[in-house]
Amino acid sequence: MRIDRPLKAERIRAQAVPDPDAATWSNGIRVGNDILLSGMTAHPATRDASEPLTTYEQTQVVLGKIRALVEAGGGRLANIYKLVVYVTDMADKDEVGRARREFFADVAANGGAYPCSTLVQVSGLVFPELRVEIEAFARLDIDLSAAG
Repeated sequence: MRIDRPLKAERIRAQAVPDPDAATWSNGIRVGNDILLSGMTAHPATRDASEPLTTYEQTQVVLGKIRALVEAGGGRLANIYKLVVYVTDMADKDEVGRARREFFADVAANGGAYPCSTLVQVSGLVFPELRVEIEAFARLDIDLSAAG
């Protein structure tokens, strides 16, 4: 049996998404053409806001973090092929969907495709004010804007 040399894993770092000092995880890792992201939340923006962020606003923050990490890994929005979305209240799915439609509008325009997605309701996230968390998967050799 032939054993290929393992692909080099590279930690992705983005100024807009700093790794917490005490983190026991990586925000993102690139392995070959694959970009794997940890679940992103709107923290600390949810703690820094003068008023609570809506689910729509939290989703916008989360998607911005995903964009920053994918771009830091050498990709772009059209390379994101799968999202796993966790919400604390399924009633918020329309607000999450609205933010996603806006975020991926250029990718899906002219016959492109939105990323595949899973939506799951959970009993809670790491901090009580959080309403949405999203994991993202991208490949540099996938272009959903040309999915037709």
